[in-house]
Amino acid sequence: MSKNMELARIFAEIADVLDLTGANAFKVNANRKVARTLEEAGEDLAELARTDPARLRDIPGIGDSSAKKILEFVTTGKVAEREELLASIPAGVPALLQIPGLGPKRVRTLWTEGGVDSVDTLRAKLADGSLGGLPGMGPKTLKAIEESLTFLDTTRGRIRLGEALPVALELIAYLRNAGAVTRISHAGSLRRGKETIGDIDIVASSTQPAALHEALRNAPGVSKVLVSGETKTSIRTAHGMQVDLRTVADAQYGAALLYFTGSKEHNVRLRERAQKMGLRLNEYGLFKEDATAKGTPQERGEQPVAATTEESIYEALGLWWIPPELREDHGELENQPPKDLIDTKHIKAELHCHTTASDGTLSIAGMVDQAIARGFHTIVLTDHSRSQAQANGLSIERLRAHIAEIRAVAKVYADRISVLAGSEVDIMVDGTLDYPDDVLAELDFVVASPHSALRAESAVATERLLAAVRHPLVHVIGHPTGRIVNAREGLSPDIALLAREAAKHNVALEVNANTMRLDLRDSHVRMCVEAGCLVAIDTDAHGAGDFDQLPYGIATARRGWLGNSHCVNTWTRAKLGEWIASKR
Repeated sequence: MSKNMELARIFAEIADVLDLTGANAFKVNANRKVARTLEEAGEDLAELARTDPARLRDIPGIGDSSAKKILEFVTTGKVAEREELLASIPAGVPALLQIPGLGPKRVRTLWTEGGVDSVDTLRAKLADGSLGGLPGMGPKTLKAIEESLTFLDTTRGRIRLGEALPVALELIAYLRNAGAVTRISHAGSLRRGKETIGDIDIVASSTQPAALHEALRNAPGVSKVLVSGETKTSIRTAHGMQVDLRTVADAQYGAALLYFTGSKEHNVRLRERAQKMGLRLNEYGLFKEDATAKGTPQERGEQPVAATTEESIYEALGLWWIPPELREDHGELENQPPKDLIDTKHIKAELHCHTTASDGTLSIAGMVDQAIARGFHTIVLTDHSRSQAQANGLSIERLRAHIAEIRAVAKVYADRISVLAGSEVDIMVDGTLDYPDDVLAELDFVVASPHSALRAESAVATERLLAAVRHPLVHVIGHPTGRIVNAREGLSPDIALLAREAAKHNVALEVNANTMRLDLRDSHVRMCVEAGCLVAIDTDAHGAGDFDQLPYGIATARRGWLGNSHCVNTWTRAKLGEWIASKR
């Protein structure tokens, strides 16, 4: 399996410890950039280092120093600088950085002045009140830290969708290549596109199941075999994820896939429906019920009414085939899903992305080329506004120069793609925008996003976002809550009210497809659908690899029952252009 994510974590850890120990900011940022490059890379850079190390230095973001570290990892399995840095601080200190609201400066204060060397120590000192006298640790800050710890407790053991799916797909590809696979798919909450999952479930049919289970046990990246049986094997990967493989006869594959995909609530509703029809549904198939007979239908050797495919089972139950993302007992048995349910192939525009002008890794032309390669008819470059100093946000002077550069590039590409000058403009705490209106009017497109003060009360957050929705020059509200999956709860505005107001003002609310965000979340998308509010699905791309995160945003939107007609990214070039121009 690819080592990119493991390497990315190593460089991120180096950056974190350097930051904690007060190292040069340039060095810290350089390591963070390498981590991001590794996360975005389409090929396994460890394998590249093994086979063609000279090419490493041709990859943007990989310099001589980072290339040497990657080569060192390939040959030794570790990076000495990381080991030395971690040895220089208490083992529990880096974990403190995972607590929302605790940046390097505060962690350094807690560690060096408060004696906090682990999450457990932090909990104890919060409980006994001994942190109150530390610089910057007033009652409000300490309360926020306590709330963050409570939030982390609720997410413990959950794996982000964007971390789990690549591992699952890589394992499935490996098992296919190993042979003996008839049909195979991931299942469970991963197949349903939930933002976080517990374990990875894989269902397969095979003529040689023993060989398939053996292949999984010997797969690259397996750290431990947890269960080894004739129909089920469980392993733990080097990433710390548990993977469960279940094999069935091909004639039972559809029933098994349906059962192990879930959700539990959806399956209960299906079984109830089957019972009312005189049928019995289980993981082996849909059978005619015989209350007088002993044992299960499969034990008696009865032939199922349907079992081979999910579609045949739904049809036998008098239902349409229900996409996995909708199987949550949220009305999918009573209401037919939208016929135009959103799909990745429907997306024709990227309306929120960043270049090297702020914190991206590609030039204007580089981002445009990526959009063309994906068949898009429109791309909007939306670099950060001036308040985002840490993201190299653009001053008014720099913004105007950037607009001019975008429009020059747009002329070159005019016959292939619409290239528009936009900005991701900060929504300030009071609801105003980060640039004055006369400057905003010079832009083709405005994405207004919250990046700060993300702990505000719900009513305050709602009014702040409503002010942006009502601004006549705003097209999209970007990642409206500012949450980070498994790390930061973000704002909690009244999304239903926000969606209704956005519908009135012809403003789209964004599903940010970055797997760290997935914001709007699925329940929020459903509110938008019910309110008739426009939705944008954007990758918030900062480099080439980020465009590949689009399917995660699509999964979230599908879980919210979003149809094509309400997603602005699916519109034709002409229709999208008319909507954009209507705000000018």
